[in-house]
Amino acid sequence: MSDHDVCGDGPVLLVVPGGAGHPMGLGPLTRRLAERFTVVTYDPLGLAHGRLGRPVADQRVEEWSDGARDVLEAVLPDGESAYVLGTSSGGIAALDLLARHPRRLRHVVAHEPPCVAALPDGARQRAAFREVYDTYRAAGPAAAAERLAATLEERTPDAVPDGRPLTRAEELSQPMALFLAHVLVPFTSYVPHLTAPAAARLTLAAGDGSRGRLLHRTARALAERTGGAFAEFPGGHLGALEHPEAFADRLARTLGHPATGRPASARTSS
Repeated sequence: MSDHDVCGDGPVLLVVPGGAGHPMGLGPLTRRLAERFTVVTYDPLGLAHGRLGRPVADQRVEEWSDGARDVLEAVLPDGESAYVLGTSSGGIAALDLLARHPRRLRHVVAHEPPCVAALPDGARQRAAFREVYDTYRAAGPAAAAERLAATLEERTPDAVPDGRPLTRAEELSQPMALFLAHVLVPFTSYVPHLTAPAAARLTLAAGDGSRGRLLHRTARALAERTGGAFAEFPGGHLGALEHPEAFADRLARTLGHPATGRPASARTSS
């Protein structure tokens, strides 16, 4: 069974984090959401559940979405369906979940999924993310982070910081390094294929702080390509971390669940 945590009370909302799937930093967001939902936070690699430091293979979008389906089957009461929020790479997994396992989904919000392969200039964008990966392998995560920021902002990168490749042990201890090494390239190569009924249950979201940047453009293009809705959320690509309460409230409104003021109960499972 895939690792997950549960808090709150109400309709089930599955949260699929970005990066390498580690839910670090999402506590303020999930606590706010737990006032209205039973929030199920999925940890696809188990990095927050004792597996950080263990070997990790190159990741496949389908493996993450299959794991998300298994979590939903474990937590959903008979006959009920779930909402889903996926952010960044988690948004790609959420799109695949909707495409391949839609049966028990009420609505999916994919926030800035980097499905750049679906863009008209997708080949160029995929090559840019491959350069981020190559930079990581040659000079480590700080250098790769600078190139990644430039890619997302569609600008020429500043001088790349000096760095060195991480050892395997160092890489396995850092979620960001695992993302760069094993998630970035395969996930940015993914193109969603959704039926019209599935797309009717989809909102592509982008941060209002991301206007004019690559992933805002990508979210709009995906909404047009799939027939899903489009919405702006507070902040930029990391809006769920930087503006958790405003982000949670915008999500709740998108899903038709305004604030209730009900205190959240909490429980945890793995």
